[in-house]
Amino acid sequence: MIRRARSSAVLAILAAGAVSTLAATQTWIHVALTDGAAADVAVAGTAAIPVLTPLSLAVLALGAALSIVGRVLRIVFGALTVAAAIGIALLTAPVAFDAPVDAYAPSVTETTGITGDSSVAALVASTSVTGWPIAALLAAVVLLAAGSFVLVTGWRWPGGGRRYDAPRRRAGTADDAPLDAIDSWDDLSRGDDPTFPDPPR
Repeated sequence: MIRRARSSAVLAILAAGAVSTLAATQTWIHVALTDGAAADVAVAGTAAIPVLTPLSLAVLALGAALSIVGRVLRIVFGALTVAAAIGIALLTAPVAFDAPVDAYAPSVTETTGITGDSSVAALVASTSVTGWPIAALLAAVVLLAAGSFVLVTGWRWPGGGRRYDAPRRRAGTADDAPLDAIDSWDDLSRGDDPTFPDPPR
């Protein structure tokens, strides 16, 4: 149960980080300008929220590290995951529901050369928000749940992967427990094939 909990938390964090990273590269806002000032402007997530990509990549790194770190660092990383989730949610929610001027002003300025939020707002006839900010916001919700789960249960997880277990338990022993995907990967990276029993001694 605990091994499955570890795998589920790690996979949830990695999936949420991947969705957030993907969302950042997509178009978030379409801006229609008045008087044919220029072609409509497509605003990417990285332009609307420049820190979204670094935050999302940090989440991916945290998720990968959680599979191998010890008890204390699990709690620290769980707290960092929660903090990243809150940050992503606070940044994406305004764009998802209202598309504030400061989210698209840099892109409009790059297209038209007009600077200043008030001047940019005067050029804008309408804006429409795509589904990608919502996707990033949902990823933040999943991330918040996974990070909170790590904080509550991380101290009970087995030690950081079987490579750090001492002594290492072998198949067939009385205290042998089923391996999860992370344990099997650790075995393979060390050169052991967990699908084969130990040779006779």
